[in-house]
Amino acid sequence: METGNVLLASSGTNVGRVETGKNPTLICVPIMAESVEKMVFDMNKAKASGADLVEIRLDCLNGFSPREDLQALITQSPMPTLFTYRPKWEGGQYDGDENERLDVLQLAMELGADYIDVELQVAHEFYSSLNGKKPEKCKVIVSSHNYQSTPSVEALGNLVAKIQATGADIVKIATTALDITDVARIFQITVHSQVSSVPIIGLVMGERGLISRVLCAKFGGFLTFGTLESGIVSAPGQPTINDLLNLYNFSQLGPDTKVFGIIGKPVGHSKSPILYNEAFKSVGFNGIYVHLLVDDVAKFLQTYSSCDFAGFSCTIPHKEAAVKCCDEVDPVAKSIGAVNCIIRRQSDGKLFGYNTDYVGAISAIEDGLRGKHNISSSGSSPLAGKLFVVIGAGGAGKALAYGAKEKGARVVIANRTYDRARELADTIGADALSLSDLDNFGPEDGMVLANTTSIGMQPKIDETPVSKNALRNYLLVFDAVYTPKITRLLREAKESGATTVSGLEMFIGQAYEQFERFTGLPAPKELFRRTMSKY
Repeated sequence: METGNVLLASSGTNVGRVETGKNPTLICVPIMAESVEKMVFDMNKAKASGADLVEIRLDCLNGFSPREDLQALITQSPMPTLFTYRPKWEGGQYDGDENERLDVLQLAMELGADYIDVELQVAHEFYSSLNGKKPEKCKVIVSSHNYQSTPSVEALGNLVAKIQATGADIVKIATTALDITDVARIFQITVHSQVSSVPIIGLVMGERGLISRVLCAKFGGFLTFGTLESGIVSAPGQPTINDLLNLYNFSQLGPDTKVFGIIGKPVGHSKSPILYNEAFKSVGFNGIYVHLLVDDVAKFLQTYSSCDFAGFSCTIPHKEAAVKCCDEVDPVAKSIGAVNCIIRRQSDGKLFGYNTDYVGAISAIEDGLRGKHNISSSGSSPLAGKLFVVIGAGGAGKALAYGAKEKGARVVIANRTYDRARELADTIGADALSLSDLDNFGPEDGMVLANTTSIGMQPKIDETPVSKNALRNYLLVFDAVYTPKITRLLREAKESGATTVSGLEMFIGQAYEQFERFTGLPAPKELFRRTMSKY
């Protein structure tokens, strides 16, 4: 098993550059318009967005006239240019004569391009056609794209050596992530190549590879790509330049930046990176928080085992599996059987697991009851004696059931598979129901309902775990889903006269404690509320 321990080497390289507050990793915007006019328009837009250079994808142009168009693109570009004329056999759109294609790249060099990209497969041929007449100003990027997988560290090392042997000024390797742990191998190669002083672009395509495009600034990559608009990408998984600069604070990342993130599957919908990165920035904490699309949490934690990877939030479906991965688990998290916050101790790398879900959710529900129903805030919890129905028997379900029980509520667990509901109910001393029976369950008025499943979460916003008809017996309905903020369940609960509490309240509540554990600083609660009020 290749681990990420090697990544520790990164913290020692180029430490001096952190003082400038700007890492040298460039942001390149791919320009893929079909006309020269639109390309020039997009280049100006890229400049205004904060790009360092543009990649002009010549294979996207309709009716391309090489000399005339190259001249126009080079003279009208407001910033340095990288020309790529990608053939179909390497994932591009060009399907013509190879010699003509290479002649165009050579012409771009002569006319003043700053960089050109040549595929490894034809690099020797390209260099020999130059006869040593390479313009001083132009740097040649020799690239290799693997759309199937990410090879072993050894194979990647050999590939870098092979690219260097062509005479490349800059090495570019793009691979595909089948698992997020694949990215660790690219980080290792990037750090190692820094030592041998060859600029390297190492990127991993796909959603599981997103961290390669952001953290390359920490590990010393030469450049990353950021698109002008979301969805219009030149390779799978590219973030927008706006996200790189404003969400991830890309220009401030350095070798000493600590990495945090949310482990989940799915995970792209999570607003956690917006919340934590904004908060890190506001208190001047040198950290970055990213989406981590993880299939196997144990393998992930084993691979990214250096102290650079300092802490994680944990969401569906990994909260229970994460308990087994920690060296120590907080007693409350242990009794719940689910962890949603993992901290790596910097002195020895040991992992500590906590559960901040139940505090966030239960206090939001208590506040909802107190605020709407004038239940006194003195002494006991407004949940004491209430019938509290929890939908779902996963990590969040366990946390809420445990929390409600602690507050003196009588708990009922409803789950799609009755056996799982029964198992959890037996553990905490509760009753169990099958989810299909919930529609006819109403032994008393004034109950509390808490949905902890992902039913109703984007994109399936028309779904709800329980029929509207069954909601009339509830005093308060809580939904842990917060994308969208008002789910179908909450909308119908409100129409049925219940008080509703959105998952956003739980999300903010559980984030306070996580932020404090991540940073050792008090949570900027006002900022958290302001940040999330925009969503």
